[in-house]
Amino acid sequence: MTRPLRLGFPVKVMGQAGLKTQDTRRWQKNPHLKCSLELLDPVLDYLAAHKLDMYRLSSDIAPYATHPDMPQFHSMVADSDAELRAFGAKARALDIRLSFHPSQYVLLNSPNPELTRKSIWDLASQAEMLDRMALDDEAVMVTHVGGVYDDKDASRARWIEGFEQCPDHVRRRLVLENDDIRFSAADVLWIHERTGVRLIFDYQHFWCLNPERLDMRSTLERFVASWPIGVRPKIHFSSPRTELREVKRKITGKPKKGELLKAPVKPTARIKTVLLPPIWTGHSDFTNPFEFATFMRMADGLDFDVMMEGKSKDLSLLRLRPDLLRFAPDVAARFGITDKDAAQLAADETRLEQGVAADEEADVDEGLALAAE
Repeated sequence: MTRPLRLGFPVKVMGQAGLKTQDTRRWQKNPHLKCSLELLDPVLDYLAAHKLDMYRLSSDIAPYATHPDMPQFHSMVADSDAELRAFGAKARALDIRLSFHPSQYVLLNSPNPELTRKSIWDLASQAEMLDRMALDDEAVMVTHVGGVYDDKDASRARWIEGFEQCPDHVRRRLVLENDDIRFSAADVLWIHERTGVRLIFDYQHFWCLNPERLDMRSTLERFVASWPIGVRPKIHFSSPRTELREVKRKITGKPKKGELLKAPVKPTARIKTVLLPPIWTGHSDFTNPFEFATFMRMADGLDFDVMMEGKSKDLSLLRLRPDLLRFAPDVAARFGITDKDAAQLAADETRLEQGVAADEEADVDEGLALAAE
């Protein structure tokens, strides 16, 4: 019997207070990968308890492991071999698919050879962690093409040069995602045809950047086909934000004509809150179940796991699953969600309605807007 499709979320756990996902101490406190893995162990338990079977690890679980000026941390991954093996064994036993999304500062197409070299070092460290966990080829590292640097074609070709410099264990794990403002699905398909690198289809990015006007279904088929037989592809899905954006601005003169303010500005105020339309590249907190069901029906016959990138992380999944069972049971069934799960899913909904006491901390996520232009 084919395993049901997975739904996953990235990095931060919001559905249970007290679950840290990495050692965030500063270097003076000697943070360590072993501490991150110890923190992540109960995260695996939480995932299993709620049947959340795909999870993106923070790219910072090995703090300072590749910092060029801190050699005392450089052996961290090798020194954690036993802990990595144990963590990987637990993830496999719980059937939880793991991945990394290296930060926006990891760039294989930088015109600066030193930055490319450092980026390959970062990738090698993360690939080594996945190898030491003894995870199969479904455990990947997701990256973007990078910056444009005033010459898109040259930057796209330079990514191939960076990829070819990567050691074998990095190329085995690395997968390439279409982005929302620089390199489209057509661009990453061009790179795949010349390198064989596997591709990650990002649904929202495809809507935001598709100047070639590629058809979604046929493009998705090509992305899925970039993965070898026996290794299940995965994709990214998110809904765009639709609410007004609240932007703080200094008061420098008379109000602008037509400016929409959240509240009247006091005569002595220095800051005002301006309400602006949404930016469609922004991820919503939760996933629109009707949009997702429509997409999955369009993708009928294709098998892939789905990393849901809603800003509410695991909470978005706890809400999406009962929505699918209620509004699109055919789609829910593809993810192994059936009527026998209704009571538990209803309990998840009730808990969400009552409010979840998650920790207030910075959202450490990957795949943010690239810093390089």
